[in-house]
Amino acid sequence: MSEKLVLHGMQSPNVVKVILMLEECGLDYELRHTAVFNQEQFTPAFRKLNPLGKVPVLEDPRLGIPLAESGAILFWLAEREGRFLPAAQPARAEVMQWLMVQMANYGPMLGQFTHFNIAPPDAAPYARARYGAIAGQLNRVLDERLQGRAWIAGGDYSIADMATQPWAYYVERHGFDPARYPALVEWRERIAARPAVQRALVRAQEAFDDVATRTRLAASDEDLDKFFGRTDTVPATDYSAVKQM
Repeated sequence: MSEKLVLHGMQSPNVVKVILMLEECGLDYELRHTAVFNQEQFTPAFRKLNPLGKVPVLEDPRLGIPLAESGAILFWLAEREGRFLPAAQPARAEVMQWLMVQMANYGPMLGQFTHFNIAPPDAAPYARARYGAIAGQLNRVLDERLQGRAWIAGGDYSIADMATQPWAYYVERHGFDPARYPALVEWRERIAARPAVQRALVRAQEAFDDVATRTRLAASDEDLDKFFGRTDTVPATDYSAVKQM
């Protein structure tokens, strides 16, 4: 049986963080693009991999089942390889704590802020202000956490760092001044300089960039309505900003 792993996804932070781990562990893997803007994640074939219809999904022959949710994938790979997750407590619990901070807070809240930044300016000013404030607060928490320590959970470089680092680029994308978060930015760039991370970003770009742009531009408003979860009770959205991403 082939030991090659298959990762289904696109170039989003939740997918990239898994690619970082695959490269850091030196594993043999294939990237398969999922055309999320064209609703491929909602097809019966994809829902067999993940009933939630979300990327990433990892297929690992050693595990024997498709595995969804990026945090669960990182945890599985860390257990599989015996790397980037301490075996002893309390260091292990601290890595898991900061992994969950990313999964429950830093990713979802920044994702909401991104969504309401794309929405028309008059569509949801309260939501934009709310999630903008939360994003700023989370950036401050991480910056304070990283002052005086090399890695986010303390100790060694871990899956908590890999999970969080791709999201840290939203500091600038969301219009925050990176000078306000010097420790966060220095940590982010130090990770970016790692050879495995550089290889991961090249792999992601080669696998996803061109095809993702084509599928996003080809997506209909109906496709994008479904992608963003719009219903009859939610005002229509001008998707021109999405197609310029």
